[in-house]
Amino acid sequence: MREARARGAQAQGARAQEARVQEARIQEAPIQESEAQRRRRRAQFLRELHEAKALRERVKPRQARAARMRQQMRMRTFRW
Repeated sequence: MREARARGAQAQGARAQEARVQEARIQEAPIQESEAQRRRRRAQFLRELHEAKALRERVKPRQARAARMRQQMRMRTFRW
């Protein structure tokens, strides 16, 4: 029982240490990131978003179809 508590405390301490290290990295990061870095992050985000949408279509095809229909209706009624 004591060993389990000790392991739990060690794991919690390790997580806290990792959080502190991560926070320090964030604070050390330059405030202004380069345009290339911003574009790279944006491209990664858009790839992951596309992948998530494709997964949703495979998992819930009926709901995905309904969402596509709603989007088409929004686009039809949109005024420039």
